[in-house]
Amino acid sequence: MIGCLALEDGRIFKGTGFGAEGVQTGELVFNTSMTGYQEILTDPSYHKQIVTMTVSHVGNTGINLLDPESERIWVSGFVVRSLSPVVSNWREQGDLDTYLKAQGIIGLSDVATRALVRHIRSVGVMRAAIAHGEAANDPQALVEIARQSPDMSGWNLVDDVTSAEPYNWNERSDPQWYRDHHYDATGPLIVAYDFGIKRNILRMMTDRGLRVTVVPSHTPAAEVLAMNPAGVFLSNGPGDPAAVTYAIQNVKDLLGKLPVFGICLGHQIIGLALGGTTEKMRFGHRGGNQPVKNLLTGVVEISSHNHGFAVTPDSNLSGAEITHINLNDNSVEGLRHVDMGVFSVQYHPEAAPGPHDSLYLFDEFVGRVKSGETVK
Repeated sequence: MIGCLALEDGRIFKGTGFGAEGVQTGELVFNTSMTGYQEILTDPSYHKQIVTMTVSHVGNTGINLLDPESERIWVSGFVVRSLSPVVSNWREQGDLDTYLKAQGIIGLSDVATRALVRHIRSVGVMRAAIAHGEAANDPQALVEIARQSPDMSGWNLVDDVTSAEPYNWNERSDPQWYRDHHYDATGPLIVAYDFGIKRNILRMMTDRGLRVTVVPSHTPAAEVLAMNPAGVFLSNGPGDPAAVTYAIQNVKDLLGKLPVFGICLGHQIIGLALGGTTEKMRFGHRGGNQPVKNLLTGVVEISSHNHGFAVTPDSNLSGAEITHINLNDNSVEGLRHVDMGVFSVQYHPEAAPGPHDSLYLFDEFVGRVKSGETVK
């Protein structure tokens, strides 16, 4: 059935619709990962975004019930060059078309994704409308729908994706993917702020002997401290970090009191809490092949990314130092403030999907927590 992708600048991309029918809007972005589309679809950080995959063939490994990073699909739409007509994988429990259709998500295949990605890289990410069915027959109407949709800048999307109530997490990784599990039901307690947290992040901590309690994004710092945790984790999430003002204040109230580790949006919020600023990137980093240099060790890591905002390099960060940079554009990829006991990275060391070069960051956090480190 006919499908259409209309960009706010008037550019039109035709294709074949799959998944659900209808019209959806979102910020159009691209991901360069070679695999892992199910984890991408279910990552809450993609809330209100239409994701284009640069890999040419998608869907051949099907869908399973083990790999989702949350309880549902969060993308607003999914664009691919070629949708596999055949599913062949020893873990598959369904196909991509049915999976999207069941959750009301529009897919679009047979799209000139190379031309689409080159366009985004040239002019930047933008608002778009994706249609499958009758609405796809009127591209100009879709352009207007895209132009009337909200812009990502200034948009607090954390409230849409965070958990409603606190919960305890004790699931570990499948040992066929990660070895050396050390879960300890009596281990140190970590409180994890849920700004849109991925399940594999939680597994990385339980694998290393931590007890984890996840709390909603609005939870006051005083309530977290009253739980007497050994450390606090700040998760990934969608939208503009500067718009999540309550989270910035909560982190200010936590800094200097116990070890704090942040990933992605959590990293950006730490930067803002330290007095820095964030900026919207031209087209962001999304994929499993970003080169990041650890300035403390000189080692280059290939890493998994999903972000459209970044901490401004010349931010006044109240004594914090930049620990990692992206070798493609020199953007800030990591921070630490020794006296306040806080460190963070912009990228995703838990991967899912992606390489495992950066798993040491979880070991570093656990080491700080288990050692009973006191903040200077």
